[in-house]
Amino acid sequence: MGVKTSAGTDATRVASYNPWVSLYWLVTGKTVGGLSLYHPNNCLDRETALRMWTENVTWFSNEEGKKGRLAKGQFADFAVLDRDYFACPQDEIRDITSVLTVVGGRIVHGGAEFARLAPPLPPAMPDWSPVNRFGGYHARPERKEGAAARFAAAHGHGTACAVHGHAHAWTRRVPVRDFKAFWGALGCCSCWAF
Repeated sequence: MGVKTSAGTDATRVASYNPWVSLYWLVTGKTVGGLSLYHPNNCLDRETALRMWTENVTWFSNEEGKKGRLAKGQFADFAVLDRDYFACPQDEIRDITSVLTVVGGRIVHGGAEFARLAPPLPPAMPDWSPVNRFGGYHARPERKEGAAARFAAAHGHGTACAVHGHAHAWTRRVPVRDFKAFWGALGCCSCWAF
């Protein structure tokens, strides 16, 4: 129908900046805790999901033909991954990490065998970022027993969630009843689905 679509994250308290968590969700239809939310027919194949994160997003930033693909004349932005995105088991997609990241032809991150090439990392921002508390993007705490822990794990949280977009949001003092507000009619961020 000609509607432009891409993928990304909210990158707020309710979503990770980690693109692999988003790609995992697009491909599997599961939360980071493993709860299946969507039928496989409503999930994307790996190539389509990756193109939504790379090539398709350039339309929204007015950078078509400048970045988003590994092609002559485009920005030299790429990442060397710790595993093959197209071949690893689906449940491993959320755990993929870059061992070398190059932006604009410059190394901006190095890990594993490329660690010696890495520039010093700036502190994670904002200061409440989970990276500062858990030691990295999407680091999962050890499982705890009990209903609250099972609930939190099923929703992809390290602890029981207090506000964002599940039935329990309705019990908190947030503007979820205002159908035109940020939280939307269903109690979740209205931009989350983009």
